[in-house]
Amino acid sequence: MTTESLDNVRVATRANVYFDGKCVSHSVTLADGTRKSVGVILPSELTFKTGAPEIMECAGGFCEYRLAGSADWVTSGPGQKFGVPGDSSFDIRVREAYHYICHFG
Repeated sequence: MTTESLDNVRVATRANVYFDGKCVSHSVTLADGTRKSVGVILPSELTFKTGAPEIMECAGGFCEYRLAGSADWVTSGPGQKFGVPGDSSFDIRVREAYHYICHFG
């Protein structure tokens, strides 16, 4: 099931812009202090590094991702999630706008 909205949150009004504008997100903090980001990745192939574990949830569009150390690309679409360990990385390929929620662990 796709997350449609986040209630009772504080949203940073200044966007996080990465990869020359190919990824744009906003930081969100829930009432209990949980951090997330909500954003979009435009058509591209990018590599993200993680500090803490993350769960990427697709809110719209599709992507293909490959976790560090894997040769396999996996497709993720609306309502699907994939986890990325902390202190790691993942490659992502996007052919159309990919809307996501990043849940930080």
